[in-house]
Amino acid sequence: MLHVAVVGSGPSGVYSAQSLVQRSGPPDVRVDVLDRLPCPYGLVRYGVAPDHEKIKSLQNNLRAVLEDERVRFLGGVQIGPDGIPVSRLRELYHAVVYCVGAATDRHLGVPGEDLPGSWSATEFVSWYSAHPDAAVEGFVRDARSAVVIGVGNVAVDVTRILARGAPELSPTDIPEAALAALAAGRIADISIIGRRGPSQARFTTKELRELGTLPGAEVVVDPAELALDPAYLDPSGLPAAQRRNVEVLRGWATAQPLGRPRRIRPRFFLRPVELLADGGRVGAVRFERTVPDGAGGVTGTGLFEEIEAQLVLRSVGYRGMPLDGLPFDPLLGTVPNLAGRVLRDGAVVPGEYVAGWIKRGPTGVIGTNRPCAKETVASLLADAPVLVRRRVAEDPLEALLAEGVRPVEWAGWQAIERAEAELGARLGRGVVKLPDWDALWAAARTTGP
Repeated sequence: MLHVAVVGSGPSGVYSAQSLVQRSGPPDVRVDVLDRLPCPYGLVRYGVAPDHEKIKSLQNNLRAVLEDERVRFLGGVQIGPDGIPVSRLRELYHAVVYCVGAATDRHLGVPGEDLPGSWSATEFVSWYSAHPDAAVEGFVRDARSAVVIGVGNVAVDVTRILARGAPELSPTDIPEAALAALAAGRIADISIIGRRGPSQARFTTKELRELGTLPGAEVVVDPAELALDPAYLDPSGLPAAQRRNVEVLRGWATAQPLGRPRRIRPRFFLRPVELLADGGRVGAVRFERTVPDGAGGVTGTGLFEEIEAQLVLRSVGYRGMPLDGLPFDPLLGTVPNLAGRVLRDGAVVPGEYVAGWIKRGPTGVIGTNRPCAKETVASLLADAPVLVRRRVAEDPLEALLAEGVRPVEWAGWQAIERAEAELGARLGRGVVKLPDWDALWAAARTTGP
């Protein structure tokens, strides 16, 4: 029997477990999927916007894997400091696959970035997704204008949530406090800003188009700013995705004003240089106008513009964080690896593997994790004849329980689901997420039907 621990229950972790149990041939495999949180699904639960029900339904596919009799979910288990050391995991399992994602966001590195009212998009997403670590509130309080820095899908997500009304968000699983705050918010102007041009923006066309379908908002685009991009007037030479983005923006640039209460302003060729204070908090962002440099980048012009904002959300990428006991490349933000095999001092370490963002960096969409996981599992299974010779605990969970670890097993997660359904029913809504650690732990301990 090959015992494998998968650390992380997001898509890369669950796809790794799926690949392990779906392959044919000896040895038999048992997989424990461990997660720091008492809830599975990672960014599908805590990163996908609440109004993206179709993407969130991917949880049903992940659920089917975690309910396989050869797979066991063990939530609420900390790996590393204040938890199970990496070295102990290696003693308990023949192999360990780390799928811990990219846990922190990148910074702008400009003056004023730490002013009150300036946040990462990650913090904002955690708040409206009811992540138990989201201790911050008051994002939209007293804000009239918002600036979102970045032109990827996360930037579009947070822009869309800011622009939606309460009737549109109430049917989702957004936590009640976030729903109430957004419903009471007064933000009427949202700028989503990139330092390069529209043909280089990283959002997908489907996400971009959604901004134009919001009933209480209209998209306002300056055609003169778009025209700074050489590909704007003739996008025919662009790849299909970028060409479609430009065509959507061109349509908005020529549309008649709708007079709706909220305005979304996609802006381009603006580089943030400073966040300006007003009354002890952020009041505006100072940008430098940029122009294409002919080599795919931009250069500054020395011309500056200030955009009012009492809320600033930066969405300029993620990076991995080191896990105590594993090697780490601080430049790439990844664990050094060869086809998923962890490298220590340039040499392969049998039994240690990585998949997902901690393996390849924060690139791709959810589906990208499937082939990534398959590659890692192929490496693991190639090593299996040697790995399985090492003696490990007959049942790693029994050893963990004996050492005082008290994981949330699948029945505990099902109890959390029931509690969230009951909370929604009391509020006259659908399922509503439990908002904090205490509520999650209390629900998980109520495992009766």
